[in-house]
Amino acid sequence: MDGAPHNGIDICNDDNSDQRPNSPGMEAVAHKYKVLAPPKQSTVKKIKWKLKETFFPDDPFKNFKGQPARKKCLLAVKYFFPILDWLPRYKLSMFKSDLLAGLTVASLAIPQGISYAKLANLPPIIGLYSSFIPPLVYAVLGSSRGLAVGPISIASLIMGGMLSEAVNPYADPALFLQLAFTSTLFAGVFQASLGILRLGFIIDFLSKATLVGFMAGAAVIVSLQQLKGLLGITHFPKKMGVVPVMKAVVRTTNEWSWQTILMGACFLSFLLFTRHLSIKNPKLFWISAGAPLASVIISTLFVFIFNAQDYNIQVIGKLKSGLNGPSLDRLLFDGTYLGVTMETGLVTGIIALTEGVAVGRAFASLNGYHIDGNKEMMAIGLMNIVGSCTSCYVTTGTFSRSAVNHNAGCKTPISNVVMAITVMVTLLLLMPLFAYTPNAVLAAIIISAVIGLIDIQTAYHIYKMDKVDFLVCISGFLGVIFISVQGGLGISVGLSIFRILFQITRPKIAILGNIQGTDIYRNLHQYKEAQRIPGFIILSVEAPINFANTNYLHERIRRWIEEEQTAESKVTNLQYIILDLSSVLTVDTSGIAFFMDLKKTIAKYGLQLVFVNPVGEVMEKLQRANKLHDFYGIDSLFLTISEAVISLSSFIKLSP
Repeated sequence: MDGAPHNGIDICNDDNSDQRPNSPGMEAVAHKYKVLAPPKQSTVKKIKWKLKETFFPDDPFKNFKGQPARKKCLLAVKYFFPILDWLPRYKLSMFKSDLLAGLTVASLAIPQGISYAKLANLPPIIGLYSSFIPPLVYAVLGSSRGLAVGPISIASLIMGGMLSEAVNPYADPALFLQLAFTSTLFAGVFQASLGILRLGFIIDFLSKATLVGFMAGAAVIVSLQQLKGLLGITHFPKKMGVVPVMKAVVRTTNEWSWQTILMGACFLSFLLFTRHLSIKNPKLFWISAGAPLASVIISTLFVFIFNAQDYNIQVIGKLKSGLNGPSLDRLLFDGTYLGVTMETGLVTGIIALTEGVAVGRAFASLNGYHIDGNKEMMAIGLMNIVGSCTSCYVTTGTFSRSAVNHNAGCKTPISNVVMAITVMVTLLLLMPLFAYTPNAVLAAIIISAVIGLIDIQTAYHIYKMDKVDFLVCISGFLGVIFISVQGGLGISVGLSIFRILFQITRPKIAILGNIQGTDIYRNLHQYKEAQRIPGFIILSVEAPINFANTNYLHERIRRWIEEEQTAESKVTNLQYIILDLSSVLTVDTSGIAFFMDLKKTIAKYGLQLVFVNPVGEVMEKLQRANKLHDFYGIDSLFLTISEAVISLSSFIKLSP
């Protein structure tokens, strides 16, 4: 009788108090409310509903319902090519905003593209290629208005590190480039497949704690890798762990160049200062956005004017001009390298997809609209497939560029087109100017970009809220810096999955008590004012019941019964075990077998099992099992705990 408070629980002790509801001659316990099963549905309908909720929870085709065939075809085309939806409504006033945003993002994308390509052990020109074609593809296929596309530091680091284990990028750069294009193709196929098959929920296994730890560890590794450029070191280890890198730094002090160190330190300080300035005052975002390009221009002019390359300052060297050439013929499916390219594509694809979708959703929420995650996966995947055939490597939506794009006032994906055109002009006309760009400045640009990935505040919040999540976070961080990038990611994901499995196999089960003067029952451990009801153990199972946890539940309940029936506890005169199933949303055949076995077990102790509020699927399966085995009666099923206690209290026999 939830909702109607009563004055405690009165336990009667009359002449019939020693009789149970199942005793011969006893009338069935009267129920005020009846527990009902859900409406009957065919198996086909149930499977159809489950598939829909699994693969189409957002109902992406709701706009197709009730439309004529021609309209459906038009909607389908717009669904796969979102540009056809917003382009007809495009206005000149929007272009002014998109033009400014695109030019601002390009000022960041050009130096980042060159820097990230070097991070991936690829020719710098590949980074610019990857900032030209992919943004154009995304402008046609993407649904996010503010997502700015290009290479990212973490994926670049992973690709460079994993492929370097198979091929030396300096000894055989042509083969290494082939493997990079092939890995990009596999990344794109994997990403697009997740979107087409509506399997986007797979990336949800990368929890917040996993990403925070992984990103921080990767940022440290990326920064350490830049010591080569900042210190002017020629011989540097291929391994990315913190130990081999620091050993190399210490052992090669004779290669350090004070001129390079001075230049790198100056520009790194400048970039970090502008970043700090834009964080303190978001209106000055353009200073931080333009700082990398300004650093490249100033340092390049300095080297050119003073011939600084003659004083141990390493420069990029001559870069060829021209647009992307086709690379379809450079894709390599040789069995010797197929495994490493597929593995690299899978890992970089997951990382790129996770960042791209997360950034897209974040800025969509900020601007009051919604994007379809699976559609974004298809767009990013197809973008990388096209990129692999046009001399590009893995790209996605980046947080730094998207933040600049948003702050610059972009309205539509046209800002990506403007950025791509700016990069195209650079590729055609300005490439010779980068020949004197010092490597130290590119290293400083990378460090200033990835330092924002070390989110100490969020890690602290995770520590305060959930120590197990913090363990996942710190394990991912330590795994990345001491083992490998993919190793750290695997450890943190493995721990997250182990935690989920532990929660499934060891579900929470609580003893409930009554809050006096009400019909409310709450966890005795959580609510100190809650009191036990003599004669009853009231248990609440707070998880689905299935084959993975039935043994644990059976043993735990049996142990509670034995503890209650010790000599010290006999005063409670235990007679009923009430299972509150309100929080049990699903049960399998092992769970039903558990109910029947539990009833037999507690009957050996002279007790009776009572179910309260089995919902949906649980009630339906209980009814089916009862038709076959007749293991519970009407006196064993109640809608509320209060009704069960009041109805059964009259049959409690108190100890003298």
